[in-house]
Amino acid sequence: MIPALREEFNRNFTPAKYQNLLASLDRISGTRLEYRVSETPCFLPKALVDTMAGYGRELILQLVKNPNYRRVSDVSVPAKYNVPNEPVLPMWVAVDFGLVRERNGEMEPRLVELQAFPSLYGYQPLMAEQYIESYGLSQDLGVYLSGFDHHSYWELMRKLIVAGHDPENVILMEIDPQHQKTLPDFNITQEKLGIAVVDILSLTKRGKRLYYRKDGREIEVRRIYNRTIVDELERKHITLPFDLRDDLDVEWAGHPNWYFRISKFSIPYLHHRCVPRTWFVDENPVVPTDNQNYILKPLYSFAGAGIKFAPTEADIDAIPAGQRHDYILQERMRFEPVIATPHGPTQMEVRMMYVWPEGGELTPMLPLIRMGRGMMMGVDHNKDLEWVGSSAGLVA
Repeated sequence: MIPALREEFNRNFTPAKYQNLLASLDRISGTRLEYRVSETPCFLPKALVDTMAGYGRELILQLVKNPNYRRVSDVSVPAKYNVPNEPVLPMWVAVDFGLVRERNGEMEPRLVELQAFPSLYGYQPLMAEQYIESYGLSQDLGVYLSGFDHHSYWELMRKLIVAGHDPENVILMEIDPQHQKTLPDFNITQEKLGIAVVDILSLTKRGKRLYYRKDGREIEVRRIYNRTIVDELERKHITLPFDLRDDLDVEWAGHPNWYFRISKFSIPYLHHRCVPRTWFVDENPVVPTDNQNYILKPLYSFAGAGIKFAPTEADIDAIPAGQRHDYILQERMRFEPVIATPHGPTQMEVRMMYVWPEGGELTPMLPLIRMGRGMMMGVDHNKDLEWVGSSAGLVA
């Protein structure tokens, strides 16, 4: 995105530096990364980052400040996963953008999707810092947004996640966390904050309280940083040791209901220049004649599962009538390949990662990058290519 920085990086790149990056990331995260890390960071102009951060903020506020949307989005929260004591605002929000070229030649962000669920808040900043160290890049390149640095960022993470509790009573909760590809993020969060990483299936409920075991001791859970994705619970037909609908004596560092309220479900309700044309299938089940310009998406799938490009009437007919509100048809965007690599021009998707402290302001914290040269941008869809995959945005 910044030609001088891109040319310098490509000219000085060596496979040895890349291997150093990978080895350093494994060491920092305490495990071997199970997804592809791109050979390169992305150099982002501050003006573009500010535009995306501003667009994301406008979209989020458009939803949470709208009482009608709050009422409408009640139906998005499945009854069996409707957790009590939902706060009025989400703590974590991620907004994904792709870049398209307008007719006037200018680059413009377009919304891909958004989700009120914690992303890689532990791993991502350390990954960005490691790109700078492994490649000997300028220390003036920005990793954090909104005036944060390494120290103040982790101070805020402690405030949001631990919130004054003894870290022993705070858990990061996931399904079989030791076998998730996001384990590097879990390990870093645990190391930085001193909290436990706990399998949701290992919890014990007595009365209104939850407990986990550590070193032969039973420890009460006072606060949960939830990383459990409902889609995985459903796909694996998992029966939990407690009912999420119970009125538990526990705090949530990011309430689970917001995973549904701000999600692909939200996109048809948004009105903004960066939002592609989108509607629920049950409201208009007819595929446009130029179907190659549209995508069919299930609302709550994870990592791109179930997405169909150029959907047909047969694809719509295959969805049971009672489930059609759980799918959207969306105008397809052609991402502009903006990263010059030795393997040709490469696309990127930028995730703007926000936090919303209680009593504070919605704040952009970090950009997360996924690079790809296929139709799908996720790391799972680009694993056999080079100079693609998970990456970091360095701001200049």
